[in-house]
Amino acid sequence: MGKAELYDQDFLEWTQQQAEYLKKGLWAELDVKNLVEELEALGRSEQRELGSYLQVLMMHLLKCQYQPEKRTQSWNNTLSNCRDKIQDCLEDTPSLQRLIQDLEWVEKYYLRARRDAAKETQIPIEIFPTECPYTIYQILDPDFISC
Repeated sequence: MGKAELYDQDFLEWTQQQAEYLKKGLWAELDVKNLVEELEALGRSEQRELGSYLQVLMMHLLKCQYQPEKRTQSWNNTLSNCRDKIQDCLEDTPSLQRLIQDLEWVEKYYLRARRDAAKETQIPIEIFPTECPYTIYQILDPDFISC
């Protein structure tokens, strides 16, 4: 079976085979094209994971701020959990730190959080700020807007 065929037919087997080739230094046997693709995808996955936690966190910050009468312990737990998960992401992959300092990147996830907060609260989206009202330090601060 060719390099690319195994990749298409049995991904798990392909990953194990590629790892074995790397361990043994069998460079000519490596499926370089698909290895590169998978490594790039892995990096994007790390970014999406961080963005997902950031989006949920900002959505709950908006909910807590704009619907304080409906605050619950569950919301507080979500805030805490997301902050912990973001911290884990940043500790495990320090290069992600540059993303949370990138205002455009944070803004992309804020706009999604704003949309989701409007849907969940049934508050018109126009009520929520069009730009992120929080600094990254506030977003990550466990004492900032707790429910």
